[in-house]
Amino acid sequence: MSDIRELLLPALRWDEATGYEEERPLIEQALELGVGGFALFGGEVEAVAKLTSELRERSRIPLLIGSDLERGAGQQFRGATGLPPLAAIGFLNDVDAIRRAARISAREARAVGVNWIYAPVADVDLEPDNPIIGTRAFGGDVTRVGRDVAAWIEACQSEGVLACAKHFPGHGRTTSDSHATLPTVAIDADQLRATDMAPFRSAIAADVASVMSAHIAFPALDPLGYPATLSPRILGDILRGELGFKGLVVTDAMIMEGVLGEGEARAAVSALRAGCDLLLYPTDLGAVAEAVQAALDSGELDAARIRASAERRTASARGAWQGKPDIPSLGEDRAWAEELAQRVIHEVRGNVRAPLTAVELTVVDDDIGGPYPPPSREPFVAELRARGACVDEPGEKGKRATAVIALFGDIRSWKGRPGYSAASREAVRVAAARAKDKRQETIIVQFSHPRLAASIDADVPIACAWGGEAAMQQAAARWLTREST
Repeated sequence: MSDIRELLLPALRWDEATGYEEERPLIEQALELGVGGFALFGGEVEAVAKLTSELRERSRIPLLIGSDLERGAGQQFRGATGLPPLAAIGFLNDVDAIRRAARISAREARAVGVNWIYAPVADVDLEPDNPIIGTRAFGGDVTRVGRDVAAWIEACQSEGVLACAKHFPGHGRTTSDSHATLPTVAIDADQLRATDMAPFRSAIAADVASVMSAHIAFPALDPLGYPATLSPRILGDILRGELGFKGLVVTDAMIMEGVLGEGEARAAVSALRAGCDLLLYPTDLGAVAEAVQAALDSGELDAARIRASAERRTASARGAWQGKPDIPSLGEDRAWAEELAQRVIHEVRGNVRAPLTAVELTVVDDDIGGPYPPPSREPFVAELRARGACVDEPGEKGKRATAVIALFGDIRSWKGRPGYSAASREAVRVAAARAKDKRQETIIVQFSHPRLAASIDADVPIACAWGGEAAMQQAAARWLTREST
């Protein structure tokens, strides 16, 4: 039974009002069971460091403590350094920048006690209508994506932190979101192998510690229509056999609809039977453990294979960093990270004149409405003011001020679409028309993928800032107030 429990990786979420206290019953249950690790979402760096120290001290086994840090430790943990989205760094075609970004992510992960990063995204950005990948992937050129994935992995793991190539065999072609449904990718196997799977080959050649499965069906690879997470053909024959991967296979989150057709407990059994080693984000630990034990007792699951998964997990945990958090080391690379964030900002339409000294700001936020609030938009305003710009709402300055429309449209799992809603596009059009009537110079700063500029119906300059997190808001403000050369 202990082997089974080590394959469970429950998630702990920070609450702005209560911190991790809401998760205390789950923490106690998980430690009593002897789970193999945790996935952390959010938190203040001091609280995260305190939590990870407690988990390690109380656990009977070495833990894998992971987090989604695609955009640096600041993506999850307040007080850590945020980085641009992977697509933005890939846009620079600068492998050294990718390596340094990965090293920073790994060092700051260690600083708060995290030893496993669920990154890099190894998917190829092949479908503009993909609702969940977009800026999360390095780009659409398969050769460059493979190169960048390998560079990120090697740099991250050189710091003692495990990397994770996701989402095998590729999430880049989907037009639906596996958080909400089971997507199907209906192209032939040769094309999948040549394109979608190519970056995973690069990841394996770079000795990536783990691969995350996709909750997506690929009929050309598995005619039975199972999602990759539940497919012995995709995970066993192809990932293990054909590609020769010997590391950890971890599921994508087990709360996602793309894998929950049988319910969580049955999906967990099917994932292990298919070849997954670890179950990420199970919600009912007791029920999952009981279902797996019942499958072992009945012979549905092979005991030797489950022991092999447990041994793989133990070896990975022992090979990963297991030290104490070091909060003072946070921020050592922040100046470089800030420079990187400003480097990726660029015009996608027209020319933006800088520096701006007086701004009438309109915020159009396409990211409001989901289960989790978007990042505060205050960093953009605060940084503009810190750089000496006067910032007011429309109508307060007259035509002497530049009308800036800040358009936020990040990838969000609840949206079920890429791009901006009709309401957001209309709000931008109205704001731009109002500024035109006042004969104001107007600029749109879109915090999203550059290709979304094509959907904006306004004949004004557009700058791309890639994502709406604080690091990119501050970088955009610095870019707008920079001295022109």
